[in-house]
Amino acid sequence: MTLSVAVSGASGYAGGEILRLLADHPDVEIRTVTAHSSAGQRLVAHQPHLRSLAHLELQPTTPEVLAGHDIVVLALPHGQSAQYTDALTGTPLVIDAGADHRLTSADDWAAFYGGEHPEPWAYGVPELVVGGAKQREHLRGATRIAAPGCNASTVALSLAPGVAAGVIDPGDIVSVLAVGPSGAGKSAKTNLLASEILGTANPYAVGGTHRHIPEIRQALAAAGAPRDGIRLSFTPVLVPMARGILATSSAPIVDGATDAEIRDAWENAYADETFVELLPAGVFPRTADVLGANIASMGLAIDRAANRVTVVAAVDNLVKGTAGAAVQSLNIALGLAETTALPVNGVAP
Repeated sequence: MTLSVAVSGASGYAGGEILRLLADHPDVEIRTVTAHSSAGQRLVAHQPHLRSLAHLELQPTTPEVLAGHDIVVLALPHGQSAQYTDALTGTPLVIDAGADHRLTSADDWAAFYGGEHPEPWAYGVPELVVGGAKQREHLRGATRIAAPGCNASTVALSLAPGVAAGVIDPGDIVSVLAVGPSGAGKSAKTNLLASEILGTANPYAVGGTHRHIPEIRQALAAAGAPRDGIRLSFTPVLVPMARGILATSSAPIVDGATDAEIRDAWENAYADETFVELLPAGVFPRTADVLGANIASMGLAIDRAANRVTVVAAVDNLVKGTAGAAVQSLNIALGLAETTALPVNGVAP
């Protein structure tokens, strides 16, 4: 049976990437695409690379337009998705690619977003270590899914195995990320102009202000860290690459943990995963290696001089960081093969 899909925010980067993946999905039909200011225009005017969807016209983003589908994907800026969810109670599966339904803590929502705290949904990072299991178990049969923040899932996947195995101390985590501007969306902003980002690296949301921080803390707490014992210094840096994240995260080694135990924690967590790879010792990923692929690639170093573990992780923020996570979670929720329509091969050069 073919399932009908509506995708909101279809003129944006995240919406476009969701459409690119779903266009090759054998079990779904993209029936409706919506936007706000671009409504009434053809989809290919905004997503010219989506040639197989050239017949679609952007419709207004309203509850009436989105209702009546088997699946609705909301690819909207934070704070805009929740207004539609009440009107979609009859929709079998709704996936939010924005931030509205990620956080379980009302206090965290108030501190980092503000306004009324929307209901938290099943978190769409299937490979995340949650106690003695994986988050995919909470996605099976789910009807409401919150796709992750790209930076948040990259850091959480980097560190959760060590937290769950008790070989790193979550009380002194430092993460520095090189990120491409597509993660900030498609809206015109002065700080994202080519003349502002080419030839330079620009830190932003410095000093504990980035909105993905509570999401990372939430994921590491689910992996077994005491929530009040997580200390995270998180610094993203905008660099001149259209897409991609290279996250370098480190944490202290717990007393008594051996090199073999540390390495085993990550190997055991990801040995059977299709979309998360741990590279051989001494090898570290490049963002170029994962572009276009639904892959989180990571290398691990044990620095005994500093008594810290360092994990370097690379993802395509629009694929594994957002759209790929959404489609992977969709597959799990519907009981389909998890790998359906998800590429493991990147694009080079």
